[in-house]
Formats: sequence, C-alpha cells, structure tokens
Amino acid sequence: MKFNSPFTLSFLSEQFKCSLVGPPDLSITGINEIHRVVPGDIVFVDHPKYYEKALNSDASGIIIDKHVECPKGKGLLVTNSPFAVFNQISRFGYLQKQRNPFDRSMDYPGVFIGKNVWIGDNVKLGPGVCILDDTVIGNHVVIGPNTVIGHTAFYYKKSNHEYADMFSCGSVHIADFVEIGANCTIDRGVTDVTYIGTGTKIDNMVQIGHDTRIGAHCLFASQVGIAGCVDIGDRVTMWGQVGCASGISIGNDAVILAQSGISKNLNGNATYFGSPCTEVREKFKEMAALKQLPEFLRKHQ
Repeated sequence: MKFNSPFTLSFLSEQFKCSLVGPPDLSITGINEIHRVVPGDIVFVDHPKYYEKALNSDASGIIIDKHVECPKGKGLLVTNSPFAVFNQISRFGYLQKQRNPFDRSMDYPGVFIGKNVWIGDNVKLGPGVCILDDTVIGNHVVIGPNTVIGHTAFYYKKSNHEYADMFSCGSVHIADFVEIGANCTIDRGVTDVTYIGTGTKIDNMVQIGHDTRIGAHCLFASQVGIAGCVDIGDRVTMWGQVGCASGISIGNDAVILAQSGISKNLNGNATYFGSPCTEVREKFKEMAALKQLPEFLRKHQ
C-alpha cells in the first residue's frame, strides 16, 4: 500500500513509540510485507532467521525487534512488537487515504459494491456478487454469481497458541476482458495488489490468495487454489484441483495437469504433473517404474 503522502522515519518513531536508528528525515512512502517491498516501503521482521532478508531487501525502513547495524541508506524502528507496530502503521496509513465511493447506478440483482471501487465499461456481474473495498474492475469483465472480490487476506501470526491477523490494507485489480466463474474468492492484498491479468479466464470455485499476481490470458479450471504472494506468468494453464503454495513463481506458458501440487518454482514452456509436481515425462517414467515394483519384489524375495 502506498501512503497518500510520505511519513518521515522520525514521525513514525514518535507516533508508534519505537526507537529510531538511521536518518530521522528518511521518507517512507508505503508499507508492504517482505515479498512485495519496493524502495520507499517499510517492512517488519521479528525472527532472526529473516533479519538478513529484511535488512537486505528493497525496503527503506525495517521494523525490527533487535538493535542491529543499520544498512546504509535505510532506517530502523526498534520495538518489542514489530508485527503489532506494522499493523498500526498499516491502519494509520489506510485511514489517511482518500475515498472515492462508487456512485454509479447498478442494475444487477443482489450485487454489493463496497467503498473506493472503480468499475469499467461493459461489466457483467451475476446475482450475489460482492465487490468489496479498494477494488478495480476493468472493462468487459464477467463475474459469475456469488463470487467475492476483495475479501480480507488470510494472513496470521501465531503467538502464545493464538493467531493475530495482519490488517489488510491492500487491494484487488482485475484487468480488462477477465472472466471469473461462480463462487470464486479473490482476496485483497494484505499490503499490495492482488492482480488478475488481461484476458484471464477463471472457472467456478477457484480461490486466489492475497498479493498474488496472475499474468495475461491464463486459464484456471475449477477448484484451483492459489496461496498468497504467488507470481504466475502469461498464458499459464492450471487444470482442476491444482494447489499452489505461497511465494511460488511460475513461468510463461506452463501447464499444470489436474490434481497437481506446486511446492517450488516452475519454469515456463513445460507441462507438469503430480504432488509435488515435476515435468510430466519424468513423472510418468516414475509412475511406470513404481508400477513394476511389486513384480520386482516378488522375483527377488
């Protein structure tokens, strides 16, 4: 999420009661989680395993729970509760954003339109569609009945056997000529944008997680489930019940066959199958070998 206007590091330090390390006048222009940070953003880290990743990321500001050496050109906000402070800054920045309530007349039965929504021309929304806050719908988009666009991100931090949610201040952007089936759910970004590219076609009962970016002219069959912060290239096909873990990248023109599980990055221009999925020819060789295993064991008993 980008702020309406930048905040200095000293302002954030005073406002949210953190110790400041680094230049007080450093400009913070937005807030993002680690997978999506760009220069000007502030991010949080609260585990030694990820200190180096956060400190070496593109983020300009890091909310951290330990005094460490501050990288050149960056600033630190030191606090015992980085996650809580990150959430507080997210809410504070989100409330400062200008609101443009959607005020066009709608003919669609039972459709709900939230705040700060923009909808393009020649858009068809089925009965019961919910377009929640901070969503952009492009031109010539079709959305099937009872689909929900922009629901809260599924993003939690476990502490003392309980789960605290990260405040969702991101958005959803659906590009032109996208078609989305019935009973789909596309979560808003937790801090960035969940993006569906031009001409992509999505079947019924598909789940797209927060901050995921899907390229142009992709094809997703029913019951595909995509976790958060996944980067999917152009013209990618996923057949029914494919599942994808978070933080994965999938190259252009990849094809993933039905009921496959994606647990690592996939190159483009190849077909994959299995769970965990691998290139389809290798997977079929593996399956053929396993089929011969009972006979092999019988002969060598």
